[in-house]
Amino acid sequence: MAAVKKALFVSGSAQGIGKAIIEKFAAEGWFVGVYDIDADQARDVAAMLGSDNAVGGALDVTDPESWKAALEEFATAAGGRLDLLVNNAGILRAGRLADVDLAQHHQTIEINVNGVINGCHTAYPYLRATPGSGVINVCSASAIYGQPEIASYSASKYAVRGLTEALELEWRKEGIRVQAVWPLWVKTAMTEDISAAAAETLGIRLTVDDVAEQVWEMAQPRKGLLGRVPKVHTAVGFPAKALSTAADLVPGVLTREVNRFISRS
Repeated sequence: MAAVKKALFVSGSAQGIGKAIIEKFAAEGWFVGVYDIDADQARDVAAMLGSDNAVGGALDVTDPESWKAALEEFATAAGGRLDLLVNNAGILRAGRLADVDLAQHHQTIEINVNGVINGCHTAYPYLRATPGSGVINVCSASAIYGQPEIASYSASKYAVRGLTEALELEWRKEGIRVQAVWPLWVKTAMTEDISAAAAETLGIRLTVDDVAEQVWEMAQPRKGLLGRVPKVHTAVGFPAKALSTAADLVPGVLTREVNRFISRS
């Protein structure tokens, strides 16, 4: 039964944005892979969706061998398909750069950057073997302009932005569509105790369902005129869209001043 369904794999999907994405696609008839560092919680989510609709297990995104084992397990359950990979797993450590332990900055890069590289690299054979497949990387509006008090997180999302753009070009001829979704601040466990001026200025207004709906829309086949330039980045919510548009249209010095105001720097 699973083999005839489109198949989705989401890293870090036992809770938060990842779980909302899983639930949205499962409700739309996809077979979904719930994989997370918390393997028990991931399996619980998969069990609630039913064995005909989901499989769940352990995934440490920083470990290539963990990716290999998770994708093999998923592909077996999904009949060999991987229609969409969503690299969602990530962490955020807020605070002035010098006030946050250096090991936490390194961990941010290891999970948010290397975790995405590991996922794309390991999933590539499955994506290439599935016609019309794609990748959606969860980026952030903090990749529009470097954000104080979340400097290493912002830097990690710049890296995800660059990786997405590079792979969109590399894999286009093979029919693998690569995109990034750009939410601003989302109400999740990760932002419950966040202490960053930008979050206080703009507010934490987006829900996990807002992001899941946007990812679902991005996963749909593109309709339009022949030769249309593929869209790579999609902002979520009005503030993120406004900041993204402004960054494209106004001089860099003005973008800097807007971000300085938002972050009260």
